[in-house]
Amino acid sequence: MAIIVNLDVMMARRKMSLNELSDKVGLTLSNLSILKTGKAKAIRFSTLEAICKTLDCQPGDILEYNADRL
Repeated sequence: MAIIVNLDVMMARRKMSLNELSDKVGLTLSNLSILKTGKAKAIRFSTLEAICKTLDCQPGDILEYNADRL
């Protein structure tokens, strides 16, 4: 897939665990884990907004397009 999820990078920069992010965003650990590992097929804008608000970042900090990975 050409979309790379850098959620783990942003979490590390903010020194935030998956459990803490899960609590603050209101998502289950399993759903966040699926997103973090890049196995998610889609993400709701409301979820992306909540993650960006919690991590104080932009959507482009979390999601990256890489045509070489097609």
